Amino acid sequence: MNVLHICANPRPIQESASKQLAAAFFTRLAEKNPDINVTNVDLYQSPPPFLAYPAFRCLYQPMFEEGYKPTTGEYNAGAYSRIQSEQLKQADVLVLTMPMWSFSMPAIMKAWLDQVVVPNVIFEFTPDGVVPLHHLQKVVLFIASADRFKENDPRDGLTRELRAIFEFIGIQDIAIAWADGQNARVYDDVQERKNMAMEAAQEIADEIAEATPAAD
Repeated sequence: MNVLHICANPRPIQESASKQLAAAFFTRLAEKNPDINVTNVDLYQSPPPFLAYPAFRCLYQPMFEEGYKPTTGEYNAGAYSRIQSEQLKQADVLVLTMPMWSFSMPAIMKAWLDQVVVPNVIFEFTPDGVVPLHHLQKVVLFIASADRFKENDPRDGLTRELRAIFEFIGIQDIAIAWADGQNARVYDDVQERKNMAMEAAQEIADEIAEATPAAD
């Protein structure tokens, strides 16, 4: 099994609840099945470019113009997308680690998604609708937020947007471990809430490991 981990948190792990959730998950996953292959991408170490017009034409113009050939500049602008989308296409499980900022995902994560969830690589449009071209089975979200959020909270623009993106390309299995209420100036149970989220992260790791037979 191939696991692709995309991290969009600039803070060191000792200051980052979402990174601590990811660490708990991957530690448990390695204990349960050390043969699982993990690829880590830190977006703050390898930042994605915003999807500018030349890259947009390279990625999307073939849908509108049969036989379209990108110019050299357009092809070069699509280099990041080709590399990252191929990594996504090879993944069985995608793990996204991030804080909630301004009730949504960090802009750097959205920039990555714009570059990789692209037609003719990850999905294609057909007369019968969208057809996946990937073999991704599951998406796992590790999130931390300063405020508390209830289920289906209308302020949550993060998980709703991600669900819409991944359900669009045929992925229904989305697991979430969320350390909310992490503002210690407001809440007195910060550690307890984080511990609950870490336990949830470990349970997700157990489920994935159990679904993946270890190599002989």
